[in-house]
Amino acid sequence: MQGFHRLWGMAVVAALVSGCSGSGNSGDPVGTAPRPSGTADSGCTGSCATAASFLSVADVQKVVASATGFNEAQAQSQPATIAVVDRVGNVLGVYRMSGARTTVTISSGRGVVGGLEGVAIIPSELAAISKAVTGAYLSSEGNAFSTRTASQIVQEHFNPGEFGGPSGPLFGVQFSQLLCSDVINLPAPVLAGIFAAGANVGVGPKASPLGLSADPGGFPLYKAGTPVGGIGIVADGVYGLDLNVSDRDRDVDELIATAGTFGFGAPLDRRGDRITADGKTFRFSDVDFADLGRNPAQAPAFASIPASAGALLNLFAFSDGTIQPGVAFGTAASGIRPDNADYAGLDAFVLVDRADTPRYAPRDGRGSPGFMTAAVARTIVAEGLRVANRSRAQIRRPTGTQARVTISVVDVQGNIQALARTRDAPVFGTDVAVQKARSALFLSHADAGDALASLPDARYLNADGSPSATVVDFGNVVTDARSFFAMPNLLAQGGGLDAGTVALTPRAIGNLARPYFPDGLVGTQHGPFSKPFAQWSPFSTGLQYDLLNNQIGQILTAYLTADSLPILELRPELGNAGCTRLPQLRNGLQIFPGGVPIYAGTMLVGAIGVSGDGVDQDDMIAALALKNLGGIYSHAPTAIRSDRFAPQGVRLRYVQCPQAPFLDSNEQNVCEGL
Repeated sequence: MQGFHRLWGMAVVAALVSGCSGSGNSGDPVGTAPRPSGTADSGCTGSCATAASFLSVADVQKVVASATGFNEAQAQSQPATIAVVDRVGNVLGVYRMSGARTTVTISSGRGVVGGLEGVAIIPSELAAISKAVTGAYLSSEGNAFSTRTASQIVQEHFNPGEFGGPSGPLFGVQFSQLLCSDVINLPAPVLAGIFAAGANVGVGPKASPLGLSADPGGFPLYKAGTPVGGIGIVADGVYGLDLNVSDRDRDVDELIATAGTFGFGAPLDRRGDRITADGKTFRFSDVDFADLGRNPAQAPAFASIPASAGALLNLFAFSDGTIQPGVAFGTAASGIRPDNADYAGLDAFVLVDRADTPRYAPRDGRGSPGFMTAAVARTIVAEGLRVANRSRAQIRRPTGTQARVTISVVDVQGNIQALARTRDAPVFGTDVAVQKARSALFLSHADAGDALASLPDARYLNADGSPSATVVDFGNVVTDARSFFAMPNLLAQGGGLDAGTVALTPRAIGNLARPYFPDGLVGTQHGPFSKPFAQWSPFSTGLQYDLLNNQIGQILTAYLTADSLPILELRPELGNAGCTRLPQLRNGLQIFPGGVPIYAGTMLVGAIGVSGDGVDQDDMIAALALKNLGGIYSHAPTAIRSDRFAPQGVRLRYVQCPQAPFLDSNEQNVCEGL
């Protein structure tokens, strides 16, 4: 009941709340006005970052001044909230112009009710930070993606509006990087005054308060061809997405954000609009420097902006009201640095704590008589790194670049046994790789049905933050899934210790979590882990979101009341509940491909998850890493693999691998015979 009291309190609190690019670099002037001609290839493929690759205080001031003050936001007559983060999500500064909106309303624009749809008490600074983090986390030296790119790849069709096409390739990625994740670090202010040292605080990827954003107005920031952070803008009061990619919008948030990238813009040849998937080009921005109301080169110095124009915000949990420098990615200070112990010769990177100790050095698994040892977990990740280093990337330029991903292995309890990254892998994949592994593990486990049915109901929020009458009973989700499969023992005991009746991969889980089944076929029924399309949106996906709902309400309460306790109550590394209150699914369910469960004969012992490149590449790296292992640890027994089942007459998938995927051979059909 304590959580519901907090939710009711949100309405009261809300009323109170509402009252080679880069400057100074030689070479092609990418990111300057007017738009440069030519390809503007930075020449960077993952090795350009140095100890000097970070946003200085002066850089952040320039970004803010280019977007605000007497410049673009004023030219658009739209006072804005501006957030700047570094590449690992540290908030470097949040500036709110006088008269800017203090809250936003979450809306897909489809009239959907439920989930986060219609919640109108979201602090605008949280939306701006989430946009900035999205631009930073989805980008690398090989690709520059924006929140508009994200909008294109999380909807029910790819491209949105193309009826009959499958869902977006990163469908569901928006619910990652959350404050309740045990993989993503807490911003240091959350624990200020509570723990002197603070578990899992200080360095490494930081949480995005609303997950990854699909609302235009978030871009990556670059210096000398390497991403150093992101900018996020909120001015228009709606936190939504782009339902139609066939036109060009004049979005005020995107206009102001574009101005803020002046001198720090993404190299043109790395932008999303130069990269394709399934023969379709990604979107990056609907506006350019030529569309701006004022020349950002003439923006005033930050120090000259009068106090009456706005102020830096002192934000509970995220910022102390000053501008801070960023950290250089790839150094220990960033929490991600080159491996020097476990993956020799594989150009691997690992996550470290603020003492420079690896957070996920290989360790023995727990919870099953056939658990994997540290040596086994290390070998699986190493095999994944070898496959990735041979693989042709899907979402990187130049063509012929190696795939860049994060690879994780979890034991049968969902504990991370090993995790490593290839060079320059996008940061978002760190949390998502673990989500994928845990999703494969949990829904392949014999206890999945009972665990889901035991959860407390999810209660949605009204616009004002008060609890709505809409309640989700997870027992009904289990019942519906069993009916969908015509299998009364689905998500229950299967053929071996800990093993469920069906071995489900993230690709198969995704099949079952789409608003159309089969995926993209308009007019069909929805999968049992999804809502029907009339009730579905990227802000209300079904089981994935519902598992998070109560915890997201708890996080909003914590922020609005400046109370650390509700967040701490969710942190798994502090012995608490996590994002779903399911120990095997601590950082949330993920519903797009890139992972497989791991078996010892008929016994489920863990799972591998991969994220960071095209979803077929992610699938392949996970599948081949396990196939190449040999010995007793392998893929699920053939009889229980998801591709042996055809609920409603539609066969599920297990994994899908790209054709001719390797840079060093012409091999085809590399995943046959798994």
